[in-house]
Amino acid sequence: MTEKEQEHIFKSWLGGHKGLFFKIVRAYALTPMDMDDLFQEIAIQVWRSVPSFRQACSVPTWIYRIAINTALTWTRKEKRHRQTEGIEEGALLLREEGEASDERLDWLYAAIHQMDTVDRPITLLLLEGFSYKEIAAIMGITETNVGVKINRIKKRLTAKTEKKDYHGI
Repeated sequence: MTEKEQEHIFKSWLGGHKGLFFKIVRAYALTPMDMDDLFQEIAIQVWRSVPSFRQACSVPTWIYRIAINTALTWTRKEKRHRQTEGIEEGALLLREEGEASDERLDWLYAAIHQMDTVDRPITLLLLEGFSYKEIAAIMGITETNVGVKINRIKKRLTAKTEKKDYHGI
């Protein structure tokens, strides 16, 4: 594959799946600087993966795998960095251009951000409309396990919603 072909594919993936990138970034990073860093990390990893894409799965599935794995690695690195630097994260959230603020959506992303490293990507994949089978393939777990985890996630989010704890998560 030539670099020009790689660039063409990457640009079409980025243009066609921009929302997917933003969802992952928004769920894993809070400050604008962290969001930029994570977005760049994901973009670099997707760029590097273009030549190895063999169409064994859909492009969104491929991008999600890369983005989630990159976000998890980035989160571990940032956590170590923050522990040594003592920097606190802000509460600003990434928005796509022109997107209005929605308190419920902000609350949901804040709740997703606080989930553990397995529940967070499962929730994002579910919200994106992936089937249990697709989520299982991306996450490397069984469909049954996906179902159990989703059921537990829904119960926890429902309990938080019933408390109307939109600000204190």
